[in-house]
Amino acid sequence: MPEDPASLVGLTLEDLLNRFGTPRAVYAVRGVEEWQDDVVFVYDGGDFYICKDRVWQVGFKSVRGIKPGDSKPAALLVLGEEAEDRGDHILLSLPDGNWPLTLRVSLNETGFVSALYIYRPDF
Repeated sequence: MPEDPASLVGLTLEDLLNRFGTPRAVYAVRGVEEWQDDVVFVYDGGDFYICKDRVWQVGFKSVRGIKPGDSKPAALLVLGEEAEDRGDHILLSLPDGNWPLTLRVSLNETGFVSALYIYRPDF
């Protein structure tokens, strides 16, 4: 994975395959609306959510040192004052991209990190 994981959002399908090769697995995710359906390519470094021919979201095993199993207070400490505590998840807007990007830290019912995503909130 690159030093800046946000740089993976926006890759074309061709770029993704050229960079990482054949995925370990591929599966579909059904959205609430038909237009929200995604195809997910699974690699060792993350899960790449694809709509049409571009990556719009990536699920990571670790971002900024935060990983599943970490506590909510620890994640908030790492993310700093700009992070928004939304109860069952934490959001952090990421600066300086070709489009807006957000880091989402999902939390389980006991307040521990369950998943990490960087995505395009405008998508």
